[in-house]
Amino acid sequence: MTREESFMHEAIKLSLTGITSGEGGPFGCVIVKGDVIVGRGNNRVTSTNDPTAHAEVVAIRDACKNLQTFQLCDCEIYTSCEPCPMCMGAIYWARPKKVYFANTRTDAAEIGFDDSMIYDELNCEHASRKIPIIPLRRSEALKVFEEWKNKADKIEY
Repeated sequence: MTREESFMHEAIKLSLTGITSGEGGPFGCVIVKGDVIVGRGNNRVTSTNDPTAHAEVVAIRDACKNLQTFQLCDCEIYTSCEPCPMCMGAIYWARPKKVYFANTRTDAAEIGFDDSMIYDELNCEHASRKIPIIPLRRSEALKVFEEWKNKADKIEY
């Protein structure tokens, strides 16, 4: 078994853990730095009543806590399924160097985890979405952005 296959095997084992423990759906993820697993996660949406508790997000939070950082630039992510749009956003914010996945989003859709509506919605105008996205009080909010822009001691990310 290659190094990559070994880490994917761990992610797949975590996807089974989510089912057998009753914590959530069949998704698992590990985050690796060098040759060490620094973050683990399995889906915990239903057990925590948290719609963001997908395996990748749980693993990112775990890795960032363990590494005491908010970016995972030197890390690789191994996830048992192609990441959903939310997880892809989190992955891009975390900035790993590589992502490996096992099952595809089509495989996930075939067992009831279909994210195609979200992919479609992201291409719609705000007012045309199933959940309308409505701009409000932009001029007030822009003042806070200006404060951030001018803050001398900010931590860039």
